[in-house]
Amino acid sequence: MAPEKIEREVMVDAPIERVWAVVTEAEHLGTWFGDAGAEIDLRPGGAMMMTWQKHGTVRAVVERVEPPHLFAYRWARPMGAVPAEGNSTLVEFILAAEGGRTRLRVVESGFRGLSIPEQEQTEYAEGNVRGWKSELDEMLAYVARVAA
Repeated sequence: MAPEKIEREVMVDAPIERVWAVVTEAEHLGTWFGDAGAEIDLRPGGAMMMTWQKHGTVRAVVERVEPPHLFAYRWARPMGAVPAEGNSTLVEFILAAEGGRTRLRVVESGFRGLSIPEQEQTEYAEGNVRGWKSELDEMLAYVARVAA
């Protein structure tokens, strides 16, 4: 059975305001997350797109913006689809300041609500577990070399 949600947590050696910028601003997202650019209208209901050279463009809709602690969006599967019920999962970036560092937790939920067979739901969730590990490792390296 597919999990309902997956989670990954990392400690970022940067203040919360810097991490907030890196996870919510297109110039940063389009570098560490999508490798071929990003667009974001940072407000609830705003459109968002992230592009990878190898995979194409994913479309998303911003759900919540609570600076500098919570940013959430719903992104669609397959690539290029408009997020809707049955084809999207919810991604939440939850930030907490800890001294001069930031605890960043990413929670992606809604895998069981995807309108695909259960085996595909499970495979999609497992792929995203690997994907979030890779993407957050890239984000950590990005934050270390770029000032927000």
